[in-house]
Amino acid sequence: MKKFNFAWEHGVVVFLICVIGAGSLMSPYFATTDNLSFVLQDVGEIAIIALAMTYLIIAGEIDLSVASTLNLSSAALGFAFRNGISFEVSIVIGLLVGLICGLINGYLVTIIGLPSLAVTIGTLALYRGLAYALLGNEPVNELPDAWINLGVTNIPNTFLPWSVIPLAVLGAIAWVVLHYTRIGRWTFAIGINAEAAKFSGIPVARMKLALFAATGLMSGVAGVVYTLRFASASPDGAVGYELGVIAAVLFGGVAIAGGVGSLWGVLAAVLSLGAIRSALQLADFSANALLVVSGALLLVSVVVPRAIVIYKGRRKSVVANK
Repeated sequence: MKKFNFAWEHGVVVFLICVIGAGSLMSPYFATTDNLSFVLQDVGEIAIIALAMTYLIIAGEIDLSVASTLNLSSAALGFAFRNGISFEVSIVIGLLVGLICGLINGYLVTIIGLPSLAVTIGTLALYRGLAYALLGNEPVNELPDAWINLGVTNIPNTFLPWSVIPLAVLGAIAWVVLHYTRIGRWTFAIGINAEAAKFSGIPVARMKLALFAATGLMSGVAGVVYTLRFASASPDGAVGYELGVIAAVLFGGVAIAGGVGSLWGVLAAVLSLGAIRSALQLADFSANALLVVSGALLLVSVVVPRAIVIYKGRRKSVVANK
């Protein structure tokens, strides 16, 4: 019989179950279909971006500009629609803006050779500034009702919001590609040792550029979902979302140094963050409480695995010296 190895991802699932149990004790409204629908809507954008961010961090890079890219994509959608372009074409424009933002990040990192942390801190401010340049201080609120209904209503005869459909489709594609294709194997190989991957014939620069582009595109998709959910395209949306995305990816078991991770652990972490947010809101905690929790989970996801590695190393050393 094969021995079961308890991994970090299993701990995240246990944590999610504990959060659900605690939330149910805190409020009788927590474990209801209405609240579950709210949680799924609330984490939709973070989950979509986290799918791509998982690849990027496994490959040893990071993108801190995803929330600003989301916001700029939403602003571009609103700007195009306000200037007479059809809403369907405006959505395509929003997606293209997200893709372009990702390509810019990827070009600066892979072609120019700048560190992704520094680059995306800079583009975080740049993309948010461009959103203000497009819309000024006036959000676009008059959007087509047929599209807005997709953002605020559920699939008929279910408690599932419409945003679950693109998330499920994108999640399934991301899962298969990461765990069962050559692209996934290349992503892990690059994160483990980029130089060795390059010498083995893997196009490291092109792969990283593609991963940045995919992250930008998924941020654009999240921008469309965000616009429909709030029935508005504003210049100041999605503030702080990058913290939620990165916290979910790292807490879900993806190593900050790259080379390790799985999508199901990340999705469990996203749901955990959403459940915590809902429980805190139902318990009348302030909005800042979620930032505290996200920061704490981010620290836990970085510190605890490192502490485990140090502990195992010392334990092996003690055993070897006996």
